Amino acid sequence: MKRIVITGSGIVSAIGIGKQETLESLLREQSGIGLMRHLQSVHHLPVGEVRLTNEEIRKRFIFDKPASRSALLGILAAREAIEEAGVNAALLAKSALISGTTVGGMETTERDYLNWEHNQHLETIALHDAGSTTATIVAALGRVAFSTTISTACSSALNAIISGANMLLTGDAECVIAGGTECLSKFHLNGFNALMILDHEPCRPFDDTRAGLNLGEGAAYVVLETEEHALQRGAKILAYVSGYANACDAYHQTASSEDGEGAYLAMTGALRMAGLEPAAIDYVNAHGTATPNNDQSESNALKRVFGEQMPAVSSTKSLTGHTTSASGSVETVICLLCMQYGFVPANVNFHTPMSNGIVPVTHNEQKQLTHVMCNSFAFGGNDSCLILSQIPVPQSRYAEKQMSVVSGPLSVIDAPADYRQYISAMEARRLTEQMRRVIMAAHEALEQAKVAVPDAIVTGTEWGCIVNTMHFLDPLCREGEEGLKPTSFMQSTHNTVSSLIAMQLKCHGYNATFSHGAESFEHARRDAENLLKLGLAKTVLVIGFDEADDRWNNILSKVNRCVPNVAKALVLRAR
Repeated sequence: MKRIVITGSGIVSAIGIGKQETLESLLREQSGIGLMRHLQSVHHLPVGEVRLTNEEIRKRFIFDKPASRSALLGILAAREAIEEAGVNAALLAKSALISGTTVGGMETTERDYLNWEHNQHLETIALHDAGSTTATIVAALGRVAFSTTISTACSSALNAIISGANMLLTGDAECVIAGGTECLSKFHLNGFNALMILDHEPCRPFDDTRAGLNLGEGAAYVVLETEEHALQRGAKILAYVSGYANACDAYHQTASSEDGEGAYLAMTGALRMAGLEPAAIDYVNAHGTATPNNDQSESNALKRVFGEQMPAVSSTKSLTGHTTSASGSVETVICLLCMQYGFVPANVNFHTPMSNGIVPVTHNEQKQLTHVMCNSFAFGGNDSCLILSQIPVPQSRYAEKQMSVVSGPLSVIDAPADYRQYISAMEARRLTEQMRRVIMAAHEALEQAKVAVPDAIVTGTEWGCIVNTMHFLDPLCREGEEGLKPTSFMQSTHNTVSSLIAMQLKCHGYNATFSHGAESFEHARRDAENLLKLGLAKTVLVIGFDEADDRWNNILSKVNRCVPNVAKALVLRAR
């Protein structure tokens, strides 16, 4: 039986550059949240910034190509991971790199958006999309066999780890570097501010007085391989990946359901894969954003899973800030450090228990950690859970037998169509024309395959919901940061389409979105096939989505690019 292990890890965040600094901050219970130093904004909000400037980061390695801050942070963390794992150039060339991000190069776009109109700094146009961040990291690390980008908002990095583990189990890769990176940008600072979920004080996860999150930035990666492969090359095993799961709340675009159904399904799914009872978990690194909605919903989900046997729980976002797309891997590496050094990290700033909420660990506790759970939840109800173990779990239920895959016909909607049989008039008013088309394509593919609700939904998109992105970005750059409305921001994330279809179908299964240039749809299909081969799904809806926007295409035309309208879907089955 294949077992997945971690042989290297790297991290950069507000509490440290590298694992040693991070460990020291954790042991001191020292938060990195403070006033902005690098991000220029009219909003004076506490954030978790990495202390280094871009120029200071570049001095730590030789790399002179154009790069976004997200990419530079990613290079720092990924280099530490592969160095610890002893991944040389030969093994790297056989490896896959899977990176999660949503912001991508947005901070360079904000800086140069108006310059592009005057044909200045046109080289930074190529840094905007999420996939370019991963491509820049690869250029700095060296040649890899395969690379891709996952963009599911705040669960992106943990989903990258899940996708990488599946690749190893199917034999689709020999070694995987997986994680995520995200820098602070005015776009997502103002988006969260418009949603009124940013606290003006240091955040207080699970506290009755919690008033919102503090945004952070950072990057983290882990090196994954099979136990057999690691032992053959003499690599040190840091931990076993004993279980994982992704589920969809299928409830709301930005809010979690009251009972935390998606979180509950993710946690119980990870336990089921690991073959562990809830009582075996020694510590839960909670998603714990300190928003009123998340902390109550996650508390309810944790109580459903653990009942009266609640393990130690804390949110380290009170130290790092919410690193959004990178948070799942940042917290995975924190969990690895806690397992190695035997302690539960503090949930700082907690004072007053919530009504019907969990009570977190408020100061570091020395404790042997054998099995640790890490939660990562996102917009669209995209909820993921990872279980790390110090020892191999004999009853872990990785797939023993691989299934074959059968494809249904491809449904393509490339012209205005009558969407009324699938979308209500009220719902349609909130959607762009291209969103309506892709929902129609999804329904047609399901009808042709005679599938009511698929087990999973996987989407490929190069540019994401660019129309809503431009509705928010254009006034931000032209008019400033005051008076921005949240509606467009809510539907600007790359996984908006997957989550909308999941909500429509009440599909609570696996939900992922790939955003890696022109290869996005094929990468989504590859991920779907791995799910089917492993028996993690019997039917998967695979979607291709992109939408043209005149303002964005005018910019892209300066570098001979454009965004075409793409709305297609097909159903894959296991046989």
